[in-house]
Amino acid sequence: MLINKTKGRIWNGRVKVADTFFKRFRGLMLKPTVDHALVFVLSRETRINASIHMFFMLQSIDIIFLNSSREIVDLKRAHPWRIYVPRESAKYIIEAPLGVIEYLNAEIGDEIDWEVEEEKKAIPSPIEALNKLNIKSSNNTISLAEPKPKLKGK
Repeated sequence: MLINKTKGRIWNGRVKVADTFFKRFRGLMLKPTVDHALVFVLSRETRINASIHMFFMLQSIDIIFLNSSREIVDLKRAHPWRIYVPRESAKYIIEAPLGVIEYLNAEIGDEIDWEVEEEKKAIPSPIEALNKLNIKSSNNTISLAEPKPKLKGK
């Protein structure tokens, strides 16, 4: 979620963080739909470091540039195949679906915060746990099977 702390407005959409080179490089390029906000964490607070390109973007998005105090220094509605440089130095960039700026009633000087959605990763089951369930495999299929009762005298 994105939070405009100055105005008390909350956008309850999903938020992810681009805090590695590859995640920042990939950004939202080639995404057919932008259904979450992406917060870029930059290594330094400068104008040039915070410049973005919209090459290979398939739709327009809202951009919020923040300084190290998380105060808005610039706002843009970014369109594909353009380059944007913020008016002031920025430490964070938020790329979000169109309409987020208006929804947050965001203006230069407002303080913005966010809560990141935890990525859920599947945890593989240990083989011992599968063995305890008496899972049998035959002909490339898996099914739960009752153990065969032991017959007396055999």
